Amino acid sequence: MPRVPAIVWQDGVLRLLDQRRLPLEIAYVDCQNHGAVAHAIKKMVVRGAPAIGSAAAYGLLLAARAFAACSASAACSAEQSFDQFKRQLASAAEELRSTRPTAVNLEWALKRALAAVDRTGSPAEAVQVLEREAALIASEDIESNRAIGKYGAALVKDGANIITHCNAGALATVDYGTALGVIRAAHEEGKRIHVYADETRPYLQGARLTAWELMQDGIPVTLITDNMAAWVMSFKKADMVIVGADRVAANGDVANKIGTYGLAVLANYHKIPFYVAAPLSSIDLSIESGQNIIIEERDPEEVTHVAGQQVAPSGVTVFNPAFDVTPAALVTAVITEKGIFSGNAAAGLKSLGVSH
Repeated sequence: MPRVPAIVWQDGVLRLLDQRRLPLEIAYVDCQNHGAVAHAIKKMVVRGAPAIGSAAAYGLLLAARAFAACSASAACSAEQSFDQFKRQLASAAEELRSTRPTAVNLEWALKRALAAVDRTGSPAEAVQVLEREAALIASEDIESNRAIGKYGAALVKDGANIITHCNAGALATVDYGTALGVIRAAHEEGKRIHVYADETRPYLQGARLTAWELMQDGIPVTLITDNMAAWVMSFKKADMVIVGADRVAANGDVANKIGTYGLAVLANYHKIPFYVAAPLSSIDLSIESGQNIIIEERDPEEVTHVAGQQVAPSGVTVFNPAFDVTPAALVTAVITEKGIFSGNAAAGLKSLGVSH
């Protein structure tokens, strides 16, 4: 059956699948301005590094459309109007960028969009260019995911049992997915695979989203709690672990959903390969190592409550980092749309012939 799209640009409105309501309800949030997009990203209506990057590009387009309309009616020269327009656009980009600091795709998409604006000469032209750029970011994401899937599928043997964490599927991208893209590609090749999906506390992206996605595609999946992964590995029921990434540092350290680091340690102990599927847009060579990556901390209520129901004592102190960093030494390989590399990301990309 056709996949439910996470991001839809339609008649000047950005429609975002409300992933907070899945899997029980399919509903969309319509965003008509960049503030609504920023709120949707912050509140996890849309999530996943590539998806929020694409959403932010469309958010900037919405801002440009609004600012261009104001500029056209302003009592100032065309040059002054365009300068003011670009300042307003930069402010909107910062509002979008600040919503979630860990995933680099958000910043990458906004920088790319603003660079496109710098090559234009008027608000009206900028709006046209931004619409093309947002559409390109979206279409390129789908292409890169499918390429990641193709490269990664070669690592999946027939009959493999695969553990994954969080959701790095079509819901976390524009379509197809990174980690789940590898799984989808292997399944499409006719390989008999089975997936163990970590529930991924505290936000339950594995339980609510990954399990749902895989079931929609008819891919065998078993849901496990996060603290069952070691036991599953110990009985040799897992042949590989594959996860996505929110940011990969120059030395190959990987920031991903909280719990990824622990899973990598377990995989290393049990001598199970640990793969990261990530587009080039998730690789940040400006960050020397994982120690330099800002880790987002979220609302304590995500830990003290489940589905709105309080499960912890009132007033308890909570530590709720949304991500952790897995050292490069624990990552078997990173799968990108240009190929697969191990270890240092800067050197790995160079070996693939990628200038990044």
